[in-house]
Amino acid sequence: MKNVILSAKALCKSFAHNGGQVHILTNIDLDLYEGDFTVVMGASGSGKSTLLYTLSGMDRATSGRVMLGDEDLASAGEKRLAELRHTKMGFVFQQMHLVSNLTLFENVAVPGYLNKNIPAEEIRARADELLEKMNISHIKTHLPSQVSGGEQQRCAIARAVINKPELLFADEPTGALNKKNSGDVLELLTGLNRNGQSILMVTHAPRAALRANRLLYLEDGSIIGELDLPPYDEAEEKSRISQVNAWLSSLHW
Repeated sequence: MKNVILSAKALCKSFAHNGGQVHILTNIDLDLYEGDFTVVMGASGSGKSTLLYTLSGMDRATSGRVMLGDEDLASAGEKRLAELRHTKMGFVFQQMHLVSNLTLFENVAVPGYLNKNIPAEEIRARADELLEKMNISHIKTHLPSQVSGGEQQRCAIARAVINKPELLFADEPTGALNKKNSGDVLELLTGLNRNGQSILMVTHAPRAALRANRLLYLEDGSIIGELDLPPYDEAEEKSRISQVNAWLSSLHW
Protein backbone atom coordinates (compact mmCIF):
# COMPACT_ATOMS: atom_id res chain seq x y z
CA MET A 1 0.00 0.00 0.00
CA LYS A 2 1.51 3.32 -1.09
CA ASN A 3 1.72 6.23 1.33
CA VAL A 4 -0.34 9.31 0.47
CA ILE A 5 1.82 12.44 0.28
CA LEU A 6 -0.83 14.96 -0.65
CA SER A 7 -4.62 14.70 -0.64
CA ALA A 8 -7.23 17.04 -2.11
CA LYS A 9 -10.90 16.81 -1.18
CA ALA A 10 -13.76 18.66 -2.94
CA LEU A 11 -11.23 21.12 -4.35
CA CYS A 12 -12.77 24.06 -6.20
CA LYS A 13 -11.27 27.16 -7.78
CA SER A 14 -13.22 29.97 -9.40
CA PHE A 15 -12.65 33.58 -10.43
CA ALA A 16 -14.97 36.55 -10.52
CA HIS A 17 -15.52 37.79 -14.07
CA ASN A 18 -18.00 40.34 -15.42
CA GLY A 19 -20.22 40.05 -12.38
CA GLY A 20 -20.27 36.25 -12.44
CA GLN A 21 -18.05 33.30 -11.52
CA VAL A 22 -15.78 31.34 -13.85
CA HIS A 23 -15.24 27.84 -12.47
CA ILE A 24 -11.74 26.51 -13.16
CA LEU A 25 -11.66 23.45 -10.86
CA THR A 26 -14.78 21.61 -9.73
CA ASN A 27 -14.95 19.24 -6.74
CA ILE A 28 -11.65 17.49 -7.36
CA ASP A 29 -10.78 14.54 -5.11
CA LEU A 30 -7.19 13.42 -5.61
CA ASP A 31 -4.53 11.53 -3.68
CA LEU A 32 -0.87 11.71 -4.71
CA TYR A 33 1.29 8.80 -3.65
CA GLU A 34 4.88 8.43 -2.54
CA GLY A 35 7.16 7.31 -5.37
CA ASP A 36 4.67 7.98 -8.17
CA PHE A 37 5.36 9.93 -11.34
CA THR A 38 1.90 11.42 -11.86
CA VAL A 39 1.15 13.36 -15.04
CA VAL A 40 -1.89 15.58 -15.63
CA MET A 41 -2.97 16.06 -19.24
CA GLY A 42 -5.81 18.00 -20.83
CA ALA A 43 -6.58 20.55 -23.49
CA SER A 44 -5.46 24.16 -23.16
CA GLY A 45 -7.70 25.90 -20.63
CA SER A 46 -8.75 22.68 -18.90
CA GLY A 47 -7.28 23.84 -15.59
CA LYS A 48 -4.03 21.82 -15.52
CA SER A 49 -1.73 24.57 -14.26
CA THR A 50 -4.37 25.93 -11.91
CA LEU A 51 -4.64 22.47 -10.37
CA LEU A 52 -0.87 22.31 -9.86
CA TYR A 53 -0.73 25.78 -8.32
CA THR A 54 -3.68 25.09 -6.03
CA LEU A 55 -2.33 21.73 -4.87
CA SER A 56 1.01 23.32 -4.04
CA GLY A 57 -0.45 26.26 -2.15
CA MET A 58 0.90 28.75 -4.68
CA ASP A 59 -2.72 29.66 -5.32
CA ARG A 60 -5.59 29.56 -2.84
CA ALA A 61 -8.51 27.21 -3.41
CA THR A 62 -11.98 28.76 -3.41
CA SER A 63 -13.19 25.83 -1.33
CA GLY A 64 -12.12 22.33 -0.34
CA ARG A 65 -9.03 21.00 1.39
CA VAL A 66 -5.47 20.20 0.39
CA MET A 67 -3.59 18.13 2.96
CA LEU A 68 0.19 17.79 2.83
CA GLY A 69 0.73 15.19 5.51
CA ASP A 70 -1.27 16.51 8.45
CA GLU A 71 -1.13 20.16 7.29
CA ASP A 72 -4.10 21.79 5.56
CA LEU A 73 -2.64 24.11 2.93
CA ALA A 74 -6.00 25.77 2.43
CA SER A 75 -5.96 27.17 5.97
CA ALA A 76 -2.22 27.71 6.40
CA GLY A 77 -0.89 31.26 6.67
CA GLU A 78 1.36 32.72 4.00
CA LYS A 79 4.49 32.35 6.13
CA ARG A 80 3.80 28.69 6.83
CA LEU A 81 2.97 28.06 3.17
CA ALA A 82 6.30 29.57 2.17
CA GLU A 83 8.10 27.33 4.66
CA LEU A 84 6.35 24.22 3.35
CA ARG A 85 7.03 25.09 -0.28
CA HIS A 86 10.65 25.72 0.60
CA THR A 87 11.28 22.54 2.60
CA LYS A 88 8.80 19.93 1.37
CA MET A 89 8.13 20.89 -2.25
CA GLY A 90 10.20 21.57 -5.34
CA PHE A 91 9.15 23.45 -8.48
CA VAL A 92 10.17 23.32 -12.13
CA PHE A 93 8.44 25.59 -14.65
CA GLN A 94 8.42 26.05 -18.41
CA GLN A 95 10.46 29.22 -17.89
CA MET A 96 13.48 28.54 -15.72
CA HIS A 97 13.38 31.68 -13.55
CA LEU A 98 17.08 31.46 -12.74
CA VAL A 99 18.65 34.49 -11.05
CA SER A 100 20.57 36.16 -13.85
CA ASN A 101 23.49 37.49 -11.81
CA LEU A 102 24.16 34.22 -9.97
CA THR A 103 26.20 31.33 -11.34
CA LEU A 104 24.56 27.97 -11.95
CA PHE A 105 26.11 26.66 -8.73
CA GLU A 106 24.78 29.63 -6.77
CA ASN A 107 21.31 29.26 -8.29
CA VAL A 108 21.22 25.66 -7.08
CA ALA A 109 22.74 26.29 -3.67
CA VAL A 110 20.88 29.42 -2.53
CA PRO A 111 17.56 27.67 -1.73
CA GLY A 112 19.54 25.21 0.35
CA TYR A 113 21.29 27.96 2.27
CA LEU A 114 17.86 29.36 3.15
CA ASN A 115 16.99 26.05 4.80
CA LYS A 116 18.42 26.61 8.29
CA ASN A 117 18.12 22.91 9.15
CA ILE A 118 20.98 21.94 6.80
CA PRO A 119 24.64 22.95 7.33
CA ALA A 120 26.10 25.12 4.57
CA GLU A 121 28.86 22.62 3.82
CA GLU A 122 26.26 19.89 3.21
CA ILE A 123 24.39 22.19 0.84
CA ARG A 124 27.57 22.87 -1.12
CA ALA A 125 28.21 19.13 -1.39
CA ARG A 126 24.61 18.49 -2.48
CA ALA A 127 24.80 21.25 -5.10
CA ASP A 128 28.00 19.82 -6.56
CA GLU A 129 26.50 16.32 -6.61
CA LEU A 130 23.32 17.51 -8.33
CA LEU A 131 25.21 19.55 -10.92
CA GLU A 132 27.23 16.42 -11.66
CA LYS A 133 24.05 14.34 -12.04
CA MET A 134 22.61 16.97 -14.37
CA ASN A 135 25.80 16.90 -16.49
CA ILE A 136 26.47 20.60 -16.01
CA SER A 137 29.19 20.58 -13.36
CA HIS A 138 31.72 21.72 -15.99
CA ILE A 139 29.80 25.00 -16.42
CA LYS A 140 28.79 25.58 -12.81
CA THR A 141 30.59 28.95 -12.68
CA HIS A 142 28.73 30.23 -15.76
CA LEU A 143 25.84 32.67 -15.58
CA PRO A 144 22.45 31.57 -16.99
CA SER A 145 22.90 33.84 -20.03
CA GLN A 146 26.08 31.93 -20.91
CA VAL A 147 24.46 28.50 -21.25
CA SER A 148 21.75 26.89 -23.38
CA GLY A 149 18.06 26.59 -22.52
CA GLY A 150 18.45 22.89 -21.86
CA GLU A 151 21.35 23.54 -19.48
CA GLN A 152 19.32 26.21 -17.71
CA GLN A 153 16.45 23.75 -17.20
CA ARG A 154 18.83 21.13 -15.80
CA CYS A 155 20.02 23.76 -13.35
CA ALA A 156 16.41 24.56 -12.45
CA ILE A 157 15.74 20.88 -11.74
CA ALA A 158 18.81 20.66 -9.50
CA ARG A 159 17.64 23.79 -7.67
CA ALA A 160 14.18 22.26 -7.21
CA VAL A 161 15.50 19.15 -5.45
CA ILE A 162 18.36 20.64 -3.39
CA ASN A 163 16.24 20.42 -0.23
CA LYS A 164 15.10 16.85 -1.00
CA PRO A 165 11.40 17.71 -1.36
CA GLU A 166 8.66 15.22 -0.65
CA LEU A 167 6.97 16.24 -3.89
CA LEU A 168 8.33 17.82 -7.06
CA PHE A 169 5.87 19.91 -9.09
CA ALA A 170 6.70 20.35 -12.78
CA ASP A 171 4.61 22.65 -14.99
CA GLU A 172 5.33 22.02 -18.69
CA PRO A 173 9.06 21.60 -17.96
CA THR A 174 9.86 20.80 -21.60
CA GLY A 175 7.54 23.39 -23.15
CA ALA A 176 10.30 25.84 -24.09
CA LEU A 177 12.88 23.25 -25.21
CA ASN A 178 13.76 21.57 -28.49
CA LYS A 179 13.32 17.83 -29.00
CA LYS A 180 16.80 16.81 -27.81
CA ASN A 181 16.78 19.01 -24.71
CA SER A 182 13.22 17.89 -23.94
CA GLY A 183 14.36 14.28 -24.05
CA ASP A 184 17.30 15.03 -21.78
CA VAL A 185 15.09 16.78 -19.21
CA LEU A 186 12.54 13.94 -19.25
CA GLU A 187 15.33 11.43 -18.73
CA LEU A 188 16.58 13.41 -15.73
CA LEU A 189 13.10 13.55 -14.21
CA THR A 190 12.65 9.82 -14.83
CA GLY A 191 15.97 9.15 -13.12
CA LEU A 192 14.95 11.20 -10.10
CA ASN A 193 11.71 9.24 -9.90
CA ARG A 194 13.52 5.90 -10.13
CA ASN A 195 15.54 7.05 -7.13
CA GLY A 196 12.36 7.68 -5.16
CA GLN A 197 11.41 11.27 -5.99
CA SER A 198 7.63 11.74 -6.15
CA ILE A 199 6.62 13.95 -9.08
CA LEU A 200 3.47 15.70 -10.27
CA MET A 201 3.90 17.01 -13.81
CA VAL A 202 1.52 18.95 -16.05
CA THR A 203 2.04 18.58 -19.78
CA HIS A 204 0.23 18.76 -23.12
CA ALA A 205 2.83 16.55 -24.81
CA PRO A 206 1.95 12.83 -25.09
CA ARG A 207 5.63 11.88 -25.42
CA ALA A 208 6.39 13.58 -22.10
CA ALA A 209 3.39 11.85 -20.54
CA LEU A 210 4.93 8.46 -21.37
CA ARG A 211 7.22 8.87 -18.37
CA ALA A 212 4.29 8.64 -15.94
CA ASN A 213 3.21 5.57 -14.07
CA ARG A 214 -0.09 7.35 -13.44
CA LEU A 215 -1.89 9.53 -15.97
CA LEU A 216 -4.82 11.82 -15.17
CA TYR A 217 -6.96 13.62 -17.73
CA LEU A 218 -8.52 16.96 -16.85
CA GLU A 219 -11.47 18.41 -18.76
CA ASP A 220 -13.35 21.57 -17.80
CA GLY A 221 -11.85 21.46 -14.32
CA SER A 222 -12.73 17.85 -13.52
CA ILE A 223 -10.69 14.65 -13.67
CA ILE A 224 -12.52 12.47 -16.19
CA GLY A 225 -9.94 9.75 -16.84
CA GLU A 226 -7.09 7.87 -15.19
CA LEU A 227 -4.57 5.37 -16.56
CA ASP A 228 -2.11 3.35 -14.49
CA LEU A 229 1.10 2.22 -16.15
CA PRO A 230 4.18 0.26 -15.09
CA PRO A 231 7.36 2.29 -14.49
CA TYR A 232 8.81 3.70 -17.69
CA ASP A 233 11.04 1.36 -19.69
CA GLU A 234 12.51 2.64 -22.94
CA ALA A 235 12.52 -0.91 -24.37
CA GLU A 236 8.72 -0.97 -24.05
CA GLU A 237 8.13 2.52 -25.42
CA LYS A 238 6.33 1.51 -28.62
CA SER A 239 3.67 -0.48 -26.78
CA ARG A 240 3.42 2.30 -24.21
CA ILE A 241 2.81 4.88 -26.96
CA SER A 242 0.02 2.73 -28.35
CA GLN A 243 -1.59 2.30 -24.95
CA VAL A 244 -1.42 6.01 -24.08
CA ASN A 245 -2.66 7.09 -27.52
CA ALA A 246 -5.60 4.69 -27.30
CA TRP A 247 -6.47 6.05 -23.86
CA LEU A 248 -6.25 9.64 -25.06
CA SER A 249 -8.42 8.81 -28.10
CA SER A 250 -11.07 7.33 -25.82
CA LEU A 251 -11.18 10.70 -24.09
CA HIS A 252 -11.49 12.54 -27.42
CA TRP A 253 -8.02 14.11 -27.14
